[in-house]
Amino acid sequence: MKLGLIGCGKMGGALLRGVIKAGLVKPVDIVACDKFPEASAALAKEFKGLKNAKAPSDVASASDIIILAVKPQDMQKLLQSLTPIQNRLFLSIAAGIPLKNLEAWLGGNHRVIRSMPNTPALILQGASAFARGCKVTDKDAGVAKSILGSVGTVSEVAEVLLDAVTGLSGSGPAYVYTVIEALADGGVLMGLPRAAALQLAAQTVAGAAQMVLQTGKHPAALRDEVTSPGGTTIAGLEQLEKQGLRNALVQAVRKATERSKELAK
Repeated sequence: MKLGLIGCGKMGGALLRGVIKAGLVKPVDIVACDKFPEASAALAKEFKGLKNAKAPSDVASASDIIILAVKPQDMQKLLQSLTPIQNRLFLSIAAGIPLKNLEAWLGGNHRVIRSMPNTPALILQGASAFARGCKVTDKDAGVAKSILGSVGTVSEVAEVLLDAVTGLSGSGPAYVYTVIEALADGGVLMGLPRAAALQLAAQTVAGAAQMVLQTGKHPAALRDEVTSPGGTTIAGLEQLEKQGLRNALVQAVRKATERSKELAK
């Protein structure tokens, strides 16, 4: 396939590296551009054969699938400039812009998929979800799964649920970073050196997450396996419940979801 990338920032670059590493597309079959020419030039330097286009229309003309990785405020003007081009598949990673807007700005001439990746995609550990527009085929959806899946896990959801995806996995890394920092602070409080506390905290979170993913067990079941009667873990869990950690995280997802809906209006 011929792949285009409009917007060569961190997330756009991450998706590009993912599809190349996964062997989905060769650099010679990629065209990229950015409003800052040095950004697309850097990708062309990194991947021999990748073409550095001067304008978004050049990218769209030369591609079958175009990843839209520009800022939400730049999207309308960009898409309206691409309306003369016919029958392309566009994959948007811009937060908060509904499919009906994306499709309308493209003049109704294209298939459009709206997605929400997250920043761990930068290290190929992302969690993404996408929703398909009215003209998208099963084959198109498969292409989106392959592209997003090259940088982590991917799920297809109804568009109405993408705000919840934003509140959970889109914003979620920030919540987890806060948890890691707090765990490390607790270790320092109890006498651990800062570097050791941070490494222990980060690896503990990473390892626990992999236990959930690899075993398929419910987190509550895995928690019970760690929790001995009258032991240290149940003493710590009692304090987490007392201090409201569970509710704080639930409310963080709720509030971020509501904010995502507000931004889409």
